[in-house]
Amino acid sequence: MTAVSGEQALAAERELSMPSSFLNLTRVVLSHKPFVLFILIFVVVSFAYQKLYWGIGEDPKSSVPTYGLSAEISCAHDVPSPLDIAGGPSPSTGNVFFVETSEQTAPSYLFSCSVESAARTHPASRVVVLMKGLAKGNTSLPKHWAFSLLSCFPNVEIRRLDLNELFSGTPLAQWFQPQRQQEPHFLPNLSDACRIVLMWKFGGIYLDTDFIVLKNLQNLTNALGIQGDDVLNGAFLSFEAKHKFMELCMQDFVEDYNGWVWGHQGPELLTRVFKKWCSLRTITSMSCKGVSALAREVVYPIPWQDWKKLFAAVSALELQKLLKNTYAVHIWNKLSHGTKLEIPSQALLAQLYSQFCPATYAKMKQDSEELSRRAV
Repeated sequence: MTAVSGEQALAAERELSMPSSFLNLTRVVLSHKPFVLFILIFVVVSFAYQKLYWGIGEDPKSSVPTYGLSAEISCAHDVPSPLDIAGGPSPSTGNVFFVETSEQTAPSYLFSCSVESAARTHPASRVVVLMKGLAKGNTSLPKHWAFSLLSCFPNVEIRRLDLNELFSGTPLAQWFQPQRQQEPHFLPNLSDACRIVLMWKFGGIYLDTDFIVLKNLQNLTNALGIQGDDVLNGAFLSFEAKHKFMELCMQDFVEDYNGWVWGHQGPELLTRVFKKWCSLRTITSMSCKGVSALAREVVYPIPWQDWKKLFAAVSALELQKLLKNTYAVHIWNKLSHGTKLEIPSQALLAQLYSQFCPATYAKMKQDSEELSRRAV
């Protein structure tokens, strides 16, 4: 039984097709100058890249509704209750933010696990999921098992992402123009813009939707993580509102903007701003002028080059040792999304699902078992 193949079997197949008008345009262009042909090739490659990137980054297997299985989820599983929130310790009340900048409204297992694990480890905080694809003015969520599951958590709020409202009053307001959508890396750049504005405006914690959270992150204030090789990563951010470092990030985003270079507005931006902030050439685990660069094992214990280790079997003792100093695990979904995950199994990722997002794990197991019954 596999979690990934289960989603594939339950999802309708999508096809990419070229309209006939596009083929006619190709014939015309072929009769013109080579320069025009070069422009056409560039457009096609950019289109293909966008499809490939968002197919990888956003898990296309979950971008269409599943069928045959109920979208309703029972709330019988153990979740933090309002009483637990009121009677528990009183850490910082900063929000935990997740952002979906594409039109996708059918969350994957990993998306659900990310939000669930954050909700469980931050019962006294609001976990806010902002999704661009939600209908404007519609108070009801799409019928999907993940929304039903996450609605069981009293501290989870799922809202529509209003980009104009978010960027208003910041340097990003003028940057956010319709013509930007033609750039090859627009969607990842838009995601990078959203996270730094959220941190500057509201403060709190930002997480990508391919994290599994193991511990409360509230004590990691004004911090971001080293992913390795002298590079910072913005998949996790934790800052106080109106922090000067985030203000400098917004300024750099606009003044040094280059939408044609992958990562220039994301990891590279955070790295160059931090180096200027600290007046240094090489980044190590450190704190400088009130901003911390966290050691790799804190939120990126599995380097992106070693993402296959997520699918290797580990003992409970090995897992405990590996995650001793870890607060969250980045799953590198762009690389790992197509790999089969046996459910249940001793794979590191399967054990993370089981321990830190048990409700999502139960859904994965249920889907795999039902698919097995259908195959008989």
